[in-house]
Amino acid sequence: MTDTGTAPLAPTRLPPLVEPAAELTIDEVRRYSRHLIIPDVGMTGQKRLKNAKVLVIGAGGLGSPALLYLAAAGVGTLGIVEFDEVDESNLQRQIIHGQGDIGKSKALSAKESVAETNPYVNVVVHDERLENDNVLDIFRQYDLIVDGTDNFATRYLVNDAAVLLGKPYVWGSIYRFDGQASVFWAEHGPQYRDLYPEPPPPGMVPSCAEGGVLGVLCASIGSIMVNEAIKLICGIGDPLIGRLMVFDALEMSYSELRIRKDPNAEPITELIDYEAFCGAISDEAAEAAAGSTISVTQLASMLKERDEGSRDFTLVDVREPTEYEINRIPGSVLIPKGDFLSGVALEQLPQDKPVVLHCKSGQRSAEALAVVKGAGFSDAVHVGGGVVAWVNQIDPSQPAY
Repeated sequence: MTDTGTAPLAPTRLPPLVEPAAELTIDEVRRYSRHLIIPDVGMTGQKRLKNAKVLVIGAGGLGSPALLYLAAAGVGTLGIVEFDEVDESNLQRQIIHGQGDIGKSKALSAKESVAETNPYVNVVVHDERLENDNVLDIFRQYDLIVDGTDNFATRYLVNDAAVLLGKPYVWGSIYRFDGQASVFWAEHGPQYRDLYPEPPPPGMVPSCAEGGVLGVLCASIGSIMVNEAIKLICGIGDPLIGRLMVFDALEMSYSELRIRKDPNAEPITELIDYEAFCGAISDEAAEAAAGSTISVTQLASMLKERDEGSRDFTLVDVREPTEYEINRIPGSVLIPKGDFLSGVALEQLPQDKPVVLHCKSGQRSAEALAVVKGAGFSDAVHVGGGVVAWVNQIDPSQPAY
């Protein structure tokens, strides 16, 4: 529940989240001296940072700046939950990794970078996917969660686990030139489900892998998240509890929305099946794709037959024009998915030969396939794995993204 009222909210004053450590060493005093001379932080605040245990979920776009700045700030224990490996396409924004880390575990790469940034930080690596059967045990070990995930299923999992354990967490989200950040703590204000009671319909919100993200935006939102974490740990300032900070990098503008608790919301009593709750694709798309999905190997054979004149069909790429410029399956025509959802694409499809749809990975083409089949193109199919599978299995000379 959000609103845009202009009346200022009363400041949210909370006690410090963490008790101070016993002392700072001489080396630590030298390192953190610029913090120590800030009255609101001082020696006591820095000791709280030293004693804090913060878990960062994801060592990607948001996790990269968050981990580096939390480490530089002197957070004593940093946990990293990450199961992925470093890919070359990550390096445009995931600054915690470098060229030499390609192919390495992101968690290990991040740990090494943190150690280089601040050797006084204890790093705990959770090189695993965050799931229902491990999330509560992992979260119990930390004072504060920093959520840098990029999918709705994990965001709801993080929220519900934090609510069940009474843990505060800092949340951020990025897409293209836009970013958001807030603090959720059910004991003191709204939770993520008050902002997003239901996930968006499957296929309606593209991921950063599909829509892109300005690399430096990660630093803008990641630094806000770390700022909020420091405020919570030290008990200073007015944290973003009950407020959503919205950043537009193109306009260079910040705006703020209020988040209110939903008085009619069902209490969270257990973890649920989050993949089913969010859904990767709609039921209509899953039904359309069942029995109407071909592999890239099958497509390669079909294209060869088409070139030889023994077969005819129309191959349609439903990605965006910017993606089509990066790589493409030869012989495809571009009709973006939005044209299928609006119905404009249907008049461009041939009535006298089969239609084959593809996208980057198979999700968008499945959604377009549902529209096409609903319009009477019963023999239409889509390509499982899309261009990603084509580059990996058929034509590795093309760039991946």
